[in-house]
Amino acid sequence: MGTPRCSLADNISAGTEANLSLVLPMTPAFSPLYRQIKELILNSLRSSEWKPGEVIPSEIELAARFRVSQGTVRKAIDELAAQNLLLRRQGKGTFVATHAEQQVQFRFLKLVPDNGPPGGEGPAQRHIIECRRTRASADVARALALRTAEVVLQIRRVLSFAGTPAILEHIWLPAAPFKGLTAERLSSYNGPMYALFETEFNLRMVRAKEKIRAESAIDGRELLLKVKHGTPLLSVERVAYTYQDEPMELRRGYYRTDTHHYLNTLG
Repeated sequence: MGTPRCSLADNISAGTEANLSLVLPMTPAFSPLYRQIKELILNSLRSSEWKPGEVIPSEIELAARFRVSQGTVRKAIDELAAQNLLLRRQGKGTFVATHAEQQVQFRFLKLVPDNGPPGGEGPAQRHIIECRRTRASADVARALALRTAEVVLQIRRVLSFAGTPAILEHIWLPAAPFKGLTAERLSSYNGPMYALFETEFNLRMVRAKEKIRAESAIDGRELLLKVKHGTPLLSVERVAYTYQDEPMELRRGYYRTDTHHYLNTLG
């Protein structure tokens, strides 16, 4: 007869932090305790227990919930804040990060002006060229963990700063999670695209992988970016992932670099 599963409270005796590993069977035994707490907090984010923009329980409350020290909880939250998944607000508490936040909006947009700080030009002006249903090519399907020819949404748009086109983007999304997304909806939303995804489709992009290479302004790119045919462009291919580590977006951007540059801070 199998042993019944125990609750968190059953598995962790008060004041015995080492027993936390009993409720995380998939976590290696050598994983630091704060990392195990971090994973439990992430589980609550994945399950939408706390939604973007909402305050999470205090460190004292979480310490009591997980039966660990407040310092252990603080270290876990520090890591999540460093990853832009949580935001600390002095005197108000810790909140689930949202792409509508000013400091989060530019987390994935690395193109900055040669003169001025990131975001100094204000929000980009967006021109949606199209948003249509199509069949996934082999490379798109591979990036999004779909079957070849599965239905996806394809979006093309141009981002401009001060009226000058700066980025041409081709975006592919799996169709099912984004049912109802249209060009009109994208155009009318007053905020970042990722903020739209999290508020209206309950999908939050939390990390991304990028490939960068040099490309030329050909195949109509030069017309949309208003540059000469053959002008060098920076090509950035990104796959963005959700809390569940599901690939949810493939984005290929073509960046002008005559007045902007790609900035990535490491460490």
